[in-house]
Amino acid sequence: MNYSAKNLIRILEENGYAFRRSNGSHHIYYHPDKKKVIVVPVHGNKDLPKGTFHAILRQAGLGKTENEGVV
Repeated sequence: MNYSAKNLIRILEENGYAFRRSNGSHHIYYHPDKKKVIVVPVHGNKDLPKGTFHAILRQAGLGKTENEGVV
């Protein structure tokens, strides 16, 4: 399992989230239909902690059942 920010961003974009802006090392993604804003910490090539990765997916409405094959 790859817990990189790059992988998380790919999952978000595949599910309709679009890059809105960045603020330092945090990228902000927005879903126009759900009206949700998701903040993804991007710190170079470092992987995100497993809990942070899954928490961001839950905030985006993409739990484990929706991403069984993706994650």
